[in-house]
Amino acid sequence: MKSLTSWLSRSDQFLIQLVNCHFKCRLLDWIMPRVTHLGGATATIVFLLGWILFMPKPVKGWALEALIALGTSHLAVRFLKKYKPRIRPYLKLTHLHTFPNPLTDYSFPSGHTTAAFSIAMTFALHSSVMMMILIPYAMIIGFSRMYLALHYPTDVLIGTFLGSSFAFIVVNLFERI
Repeated sequence: MKSLTSWLSRSDQFLIQLVNCHFKCRLLDWIMPRVTHLGGATATIVFLLGWILFMPKPVKGWALEALIALGTSHLAVRFLKKYKPRIRPYLKLTHLHTFPNPLTDYSFPSGHTTAAFSIAMTFALHSSVMMMILIPYAMIIGFSRMYLALHYPTDVLIGTFLGSSFAFIVVNLFERI
């Protein structure tokens, strides 16, 4: 088990350096801090409430499901951040590029990625068109979290799993109602 943990840690450090340093350029330095906020609480809640209020009936219901998946997955993220604390990469690894307004709470799992995938997967389970639009959106948010050195790849991977899992559970529960 210790060797697996060690391997994951080395892989995380290698991959975060690859994303944060190798892909670094002025265009991404400008885009990523803006894109990353699309997975934050304000953007996701406003997006879903807007769709609940203004979209036609089937999409309105999907947005309600996504809001429930978002809320429940957020509780799981809060629990894991409290009970599995992990220092953010930019605070631990000195060679990473940092950006203004860094976060200081724990990194595991990525809440922005969890939020993005809870929404994207909820809509994707209902519509292939929405899947083609929202899954790349969620992936870009996950990438942005690593680019900004706020999360390790495993933080993003677990966030992807959590958000997708809660979406799947909520959609299946609504289908039974």
